[in-house]
Amino acid sequence: MATENGDNVAPDSWDQDSDSQDASVDNLSKPLSNLNVNAPTFVPGQNIYAAEFVPSFLNKSNEDTPTPPPPTENTDPPPDAGKNPTSDEQMETEDTPPDNVADEWGDEEEEENGDDEEVEEKQKSKKTEDQESSGPKKEHVNVVFIGHVDAGKSTIGGHIMYLTGMVDKRTLEKYEREAKEKNRETWYLSWALDTNLEEREKGKTVEVGRAFFETENKHFTILDAPGHKSFVPNMIGGASQADLAVLVISARKGEFETGFERGGQTREHAMLVKTAGVKHLVVVINKMDDPTVQWSIDRYNECKEKLVPYLKKCGFNPKTDVFFLPVSGLTGAFLKYCPDETVCPWYRGPSLIDYLDQMSSFNRSSDQPVRLPVVDRYKDMGVILLGKLESGCIARNQSLLLMPNRATVKVMQLFSDDIETESAGPGENLKLKVSGVEEEDVTPGFVLCPADNLCNTGKVFDAQIVILEHKSIICAGYSAVLHIHACAEEVTIKALICIIDKKTGEKTQMKPRFVKQDQIAIARIEVNGGLICLETFKDFPQMGRFTLRDEGMVFSSIFSSPGRKSPES
Repeated sequence: MATENGDNVAPDSWDQDSDSQDASVDNLSKPLSNLNVNAPTFVPGQNIYAAEFVPSFLNKSNEDTPTPPPPTENTDPPPDAGKNPTSDEQMETEDTPPDNVADEWGDEEEEENGDDEEVEEKQKSKKTEDQESSGPKKEHVNVVFIGHVDAGKSTIGGHIMYLTGMVDKRTLEKYEREAKEKNRETWYLSWALDTNLEEREKGKTVEVGRAFFETENKHFTILDAPGHKSFVPNMIGGASQADLAVLVISARKGEFETGFERGGQTREHAMLVKTAGVKHLVVVINKMDDPTVQWSIDRYNECKEKLVPYLKKCGFNPKTDVFFLPVSGLTGAFLKYCPDETVCPWYRGPSLIDYLDQMSSFNRSSDQPVRLPVVDRYKDMGVILLGKLESGCIARNQSLLLMPNRATVKVMQLFSDDIETESAGPGENLKLKVSGVEEEDVTPGFVLCPADNLCNTGKVFDAQIVILEHKSIICAGYSAVLHIHACAEEVTIKALICIIDKKTGEKTQMKPRFVKQDQIAIARIEVNGGLICLETFKDFPQMGRFTLRDEGMVFSSIFSSPGRKSPES
């Protein structure tokens, strides 16, 4: 090889002697000795040297508080750090087996190469051992945050995600900077759940936000429902997937009264979650650190005394089904850690996360057939379906039917809270990648079920209705919007069959002309569109409840009458 000057710099021979090889090995091994091979494993969001994150607008009151120094670490090198084995020693220690087991290794390799089936069996058994060593699967619990607009639902959800390690400090600092540029300093915690631009600009949740966090005993899925009255249909979709509800109340002067007055979302949301099948309610009285409240026990008791009679009217038992606690979503007080007695001396109960973690387990119907109402769908390298598995179990590569159009689909991939899994049980919020159907052929409200046990469908059905709040009477021919699990359809009351006595449960009047508030009746309802998926309340309570809404108001709670369906359905 010649250079630009014409000199030939090619060596006479490319073979190097052993001395040059040893010199090259020494040159390579010297820099390796400087590496800190005993450094701790890097975990995102868990920097041991980082100071505790405190919002900048709270630092103003704590400017004189000294910041604790970072934890010290022993930086002395290990005893064998300066000793570098030669290449020959490395080969002996890494590759050469002891003499007494060399023959056994050779025999094992021959057996493995000769029988591939045994290798596959060993790999499968190793996977099952790894799954068993990882511990039992935690119970999945779906929590929906409900309440009047601007009560602090998204802020509490975002702060819980930070306290449980689901959102790291760096991300929150970024949200705080962006919120400060828009003069919305206190909104940054809610941005962990309010992800789209419209929600962040207006400060209002539009779609049901989804996130998850884990405690020692349970895996929780957060469903952040919108609080504005214009987005109640979205809220109903979130409530239909929930196991328990957290009703967020603002203790600030004037805000609680606005949400609890007739027409406020506090009343409507409490009624909706009860008709959706939520049996337990946690009432969180938020903004207790507000200057108009200052952790006042009188304000706390005032809100509690006004809420209890209405919750009792909705069907909740105040002694067993409702739990009250004061919190501050902005500072995090009583979300995970209880503050000092100087902050709130009159409440020493559990925090919100501790209470949710200690709740008793929910009854899951894993032995029943698969029922998964589709909440949403989109296209991403295939058709993706979202929904909560109400009953049964789903596994990868399983074939199911999509009702009511009877399309056969195959589950290609299965995600539980964005974590890929091989199988899922009832109560989990799932994301399924399926084949055999197109996105435009799927509508929210469709139900996945097995081919040997199909979900019932119908257009005309009989149901028991309970009129809770309505400004006038209801007659045959009345039109409203029906919400059942994830489905929303326009319906018409074709006929009133009878009225039921509240105390005895017997039929008192056949074919009444009208039904008024606080009365129970059985009505024949017809869907104006196509078929819908539904079950009787006796067989599947989760799919036997639905709600009617008219003019933005919920006027009745609907329960499918056990075993009573029209022949036309």
